[in-house]
Amino acid sequence: MAMTTHVDIVSAEEEIFSGTAEMVYAPAQMGEVGIAPRHTQMITRLKPGEVRLQTGDEIQSFYVSGGILEVQPHVVTVLADTAIRAN
Repeated sequence: MAMTTHVDIVSAEEEIFSGTAEMVYAPAQMGEVGIAPRHTQMITRLKPGEVRLQTGDEIQSFYVSGGILEVQPHVVTVLADTAIRAN
């Protein structure tokens, strides 16, 4: 079984996603970042773009219009101005 981290994606209106993922890819202000389980702590601004979650063999995509990415060793939180599922 692969290691996972808990991910929350929330906007001002609602919670978009809450669950586990093996990898998180996000459009940070200085370029795309990849977050693996037990990643070092980090806070960065997000620019508009796609947040991708790798959950097993599936990739889930979300569009964010900007916001904040907070990374803790076991939790990743995306606080987005606006967020919607890409599908």
